[in-house]
Amino acid sequence: MGKRGHTGLTRLILAAGYSCKGLAAAWRFESAFRQEVVLFLVAAPLGAWLGATGVERALLIGSVLLVLVVELLNSAVETAIDRIGEEEHALSGRAKDIGSAAVFVSLALAVVVWALVLLD
Repeated sequence: MGKRGHTGLTRLILAAGYSCKGLAAAWRFESAFRQEVVLFLVAAPLGAWLGATGVERALLIGSVLLVLVVELLNSAVETAIDRIGEEEHALSGRAKDIGSAAVFVSLALAVVVWALVLLD
């Protein structure tokens, strides 16, 4: 059997603490994350105002929120790879490039969603 950890409310409280630590680390060490948070802080109220329906508001705000999620995942991959070693390696470079591509695709998705909703 696997190792048993915390359960219930204790697990929820610990998980929230780990999430806060992760957000703080991303804010402190990742300039792209800070820029995308600023983008979100501008776009979210704008999306709430410009969306004509709940679905439109959800799409406008959610598409920009997704950019933050993907950036956090990309930053986690980059951090783990840097922990392994600083030397150049083709697989490390490929992993970082793929993470960067994921952020790019999420940004493109946000642009497409905003264009389709607002130009409709």
